[in-house]
Amino acid sequence: MEKKVIGIVFGGRSGEYEVSLLSAASVIRAIDKTKFDLVYIGIDKKGQWYLVPKAYRQDEDKVREITADLIEDGSWLNAAAPIIPGDIKGLVDFALPVMHGPYCEDGKIQGFFEMLDIPYGGCGVLASAAAMDKLTAKDIFRQHGIPVCADEAVTRSDMVADKEGVLDRIEKSLGYPCFVKPANMGSSVGVSKAADRKALEEALTLALKYDRRIIVEEFVNCRELETGIMGNDHPEAAAVGEILPSAEFYDYEAKYFSSGASKICIPADIPDETREELRALAIKAYQAIDGEGFARVDFFIDRDTEKIYLNEINTIPGFTKFSMFPLLWEEAGVKYGETIERIIELGYERYNAKNCG
Repeated sequence: MEKKVIGIVFGGRSGEYEVSLLSAASVIRAIDKTKFDLVYIGIDKKGQWYLVPKAYRQDEDKVREITADLIEDGSWLNAAAPIIPGDIKGLVDFALPVMHGPYCEDGKIQGFFEMLDIPYGGCGVLASAAAMDKLTAKDIFRQHGIPVCADEAVTRSDMVADKEGVLDRIEKSLGYPCFVKPANMGSSVGVSKAADRKALEEALTLALKYDRRIIVEEFVNCRELETGIMGNDHPEAAAVGEILPSAEFYDYEAKYFSSGASKICIPADIPDETREELRALAIKAYQAIDGEGFARVDFFIDRDTEKIYLNEINTIPGFTKFSMFPLLWEEAGVKYGETIERIIELGYERYNAKNCG
């Protein structure tokens, strides 16, 4: 049987560019190359697309491919050749976007693959866009009776028109401390915890560097738990894990570049009934946004009341060596390489159902 050509698409115009490189390198190392041929397609921070040739090195009397190493350390651009984005239609059978943040995880790259009629891995346009926008996602979750934290929406124009009024509104509605986040960003980029009015103003200013729409959420003294979802019409949930962050909250540094101070507990130390409730809520939320392929679903559990809150859905979760998604599925009995294969299978399943059904 002829091997399918899988295009590993990474990089992109996003504040999570570096995370994408780490994730892509991990996927390349884990994917079964006896089953798939790989083509590497990188996008730089300005949005230029490149074809990255495979690189090899003589190592201990063996020749090994080191393309993943070059992608991980950011030197892949040195050997890459610019291409026209539409050219990938003739280069790959299937696109696997390993990209995070705006222009990558928010439906834009998915829409591009749809226009080119290329099967691809992960959620479609609607689910990607809805999940990426935290304000929109929370509106959908509320409509489906899924518990979420209280929040306030702020736009750049709000801040320009009446900054003091915005601060007053947040103080009255949410109080301190509170969390300030760009509405369309992941990996905790641009996220701050504000303990007073001055810190709140600074946090809003920071978040506005990443998005014109901001979400400010109430503080919950919580445990942070996550599970992974895979599936199309009949999604399944993986094990439930817990993040024990080294920082005050699980920030960008702790997620991807910490030397190990943050801890991951898989499976999470929670009662069985809580575990099953989280897994059921994760599937419900995934279906609410019309999720397909895979996603990671994040929760808070209030330490004082034990109440569960859905935090967010990540439609292209990290695949680095620190990342929860593959570890949660390994705990559920699915190895890293098998998870990637399943994502590819689900992408073809969706494509065939849409185009051949």
